[in-house]
Amino acid sequence: MSEVTEPTEQVPTPWLRRGRVAGTWAMRVGLALIGALIAVLLFARISAPIGPFDASLAIRPGSGGAEVAVPPLGSLAVDAFDGPLRLDIRLESVDQVRAEALANDPVRLAGVVDRVTEDLQDAVVKLVVITVLVALAGAALVTWVVLRRRREPLIAAGLTGALLLGVAGVGVGTWRPEALATPTYTGLLVNANSLIGSAQDIAARFDAYRASLEDLVANVGSLYSTLSALPPPGSADQTVALLHVSDLHLNPSGFDLVRQVATQFRVDGVLDTGDITDWGSPPENRLIASVGTLGVPYVYVRGNHDSAATAALIAAQPNATVLDDSAVEIAGISVVGARDPRFTPDKSTGDDDAGPEVLVRSGERLADVVADMDETPDVALVHDPNQAPPLDGEVPLILAGHTHDRAVSELDGGTLLMVQGSTGGAGLRALQGEFPEPLTCTVLYFAADTGRLQAYDEITLGGLGESEVTIERIVVPPAEDEEDGEDDEDGAAEEDGAAEEEGEDGATEDDDEGS
Repeated sequence: MSEVTEPTEQVPTPWLRRGRVAGTWAMRVGLALIGALIAVLLFARISAPIGPFDASLAIRPGSGGAEVAVPPLGSLAVDAFDGPLRLDIRLESVDQVRAEALANDPVRLAGVVDRVTEDLQDAVVKLVVITVLVALAGAALVTWVVLRRRREPLIAAGLTGALLLGVAGVGVGTWRPEALATPTYTGLLVNANSLIGSAQDIAARFDAYRASLEDLVANVGSLYSTLSALPPPGSADQTVALLHVSDLHLNPSGFDLVRQVATQFRVDGVLDTGDITDWGSPPENRLIASVGTLGVPYVYVRGNHDSAATAALIAAQPNATVLDDSAVEIAGISVVGARDPRFTPDKSTGDDDAGPEVLVRSGERLADVVADMDETPDVALVHDPNQAPPLDGEVPLILAGHTHDRAVSELDGGTLLMVQGSTGGAGLRALQGEFPEPLTCTVLYFAADTGRLQAYDEITLGGLGESEVTIERIVVPPAEDEEDGEDDEDGAAEEDGAAEEEGEDGATEDDDEGS
């Protein structure tokens, strides 16, 4: 009778055991994340009073930063930190009782910023605590429901807590307070200047705008409490605002955009870097006459699509100046400019194949004009960016167009080159592409006393069939030599003051001895 052998139990290999352990922990992490995410999406939201208005706050999955929604005016986004979570603040309504109390009490109105700061801090702390508790509870509950083991909810809560600590560490480590000075606005153009704030104020109080997110929300609170009647921008002797447009290509919507921005942002003048038409023909030139009705100086250089007749028509408009290796001054800001030496409305013409050397020579001629001037101009206008290199180091700022692609770069010599997109959305060419080309323009803010570019607003309007506008505020930090110069001036002033005081003391002693 043969023996029956018992089947031997297979002993798992070390690699198999490690794989099982890794799979178990991967499942635990996945369940904890799913549970925490579901709980945060459903329950991590609070309502809180912030100054004169009621708001809702939530933490949502995102790419970091914060967004303040102000229906129906639009929203402000601030890229203040990185991470997988975003702080959402939505201003729901104005509390009539609190708003009237502020309006009727000047003392309380003066302290509205401090009140908003305190309210926001309390609300954010409360939201963070609730979010953490909700995430821990959600992770533990989902894990228990799926695995049905007593210790698994505790493990899930521990994993979620470690994850939240990591997210908090990333946020703190990537905190960028300077981003608070450069919010991105999305909404209707007519409300943009109100929500994004005054560049004059930002240039004058740069440190205040860097302080904290509370300042941004306080500005929105002031907007609500005063029913959008914001105080006027800084006086003309502090900041000069100039609007840079280019490549309108005879798009009526582009001309409307120029008019609206010039009025809404109260600019002191318009700088046009060319291609205002497509062919430079007399029928096209009829629309150009509208530049004379803007009510502000209009400075223009010819593009490669503009004819001599186009330039002559613009020069005949009120307040308009055509630069051709020449200079002009707007509100104390010195501007030089040179036309594109080519005229190529038809790409089949030979002039378009002239080569970059023609553009370089044009830039060199303008550099000679700059060299002959008594003082360095503040801005140079050219149409094609290839005209810019000879001017590098000769002027602090060059404006150009032609490429229909907005770009800002610093050249080797320290000159800032700002290439505008197409303010006309490339004109009729916008109908040829699959997606409409946006309409772009930029409001530049200069210090009236020095002519230095302090900040600029990049305005982008959706192309054909789109109505959304985006405005991004960029603050230009002063150059290192300017900061050193300011420090030297302050030190010299202190030394002069001390010397003057010592001289006065000495004179007093001499007088006493003489008497």
